[in-house]
Amino acid sequence: MKIPNRISRRRVLLSSGACAVAALGGVAAAADKLRRTPTQVLGPFYPLEKPLDHDADLTLVKGRKGRASGQVMHVMGRVVNAAGEPVKGARIEIWQANAHGRYAHPSDDNPAPLDPNFQGFGSLVTDSHGRYRFKTIKPNAYPAGGGMRPAHIHFDITARINRLVTQMYFPGDQYFEGDSVVAGAASNSKLLIADVRPPTPDLEPDSLIANWDIVLENG
Repeated sequence: MKIPNRISRRRVLLSSGACAVAALGGVAAAADKLRRTPTQVLGPFYPLEKPLDHDADLTLVKGRKGRASGQVMHVMGRVVNAAGEPVKGARIEIWQANAHGRYAHPSDDNPAPLDPNFQGFGSLVTDSHGRYRFKTIKPNAYPAGGGMRPAHIHFDITARINRLVTQMYFPGDQYFEGDSVVAGAASNSKLLIADVRPPTPDLEPDSLIANWDIVLENG
């Protein structure tokens, strides 16, 4: 008996349908991937020497009685991968200008005053749900390169696979749109802006909450 070497039309149609479904599933999976948080420059003011006090409360410096000047801000969010899965154990370093727009860095020639009660740098680790949180002062804009840099906080995130250096900005900043560093993020620049809201009842009544999730490619 001769064995046919042709596949039936029905089997071809079924096979094609399965391939189409698989392809659509792949497209859907790709569409569901979160957009990675854009990279931003490390900048010239990364601390040359990290302070002994580098905990998650930048408003107080150990050994000093005063509190940093400016509006208190509680910054929080999650670090996740592109699939939305939490990245636990990611190390986060943060540094920023004070409420006057001045960094505690020898290369910062801004004539704005330093704040001896502002820590300016901190480090923390995400928990098992990828969450992070720290307390700081809302930074101010400062002059740079003939213009003004919008207020921002620097982040350096190191996870098991990925490292991301980026900056978090604030809504409504008049210098955001024209900033050359922000421009590097192109159409994804809005991903760099935190969601800023009034405080919850358990926080300082004149403080702010800034929610900002960070997306790494793999974690």
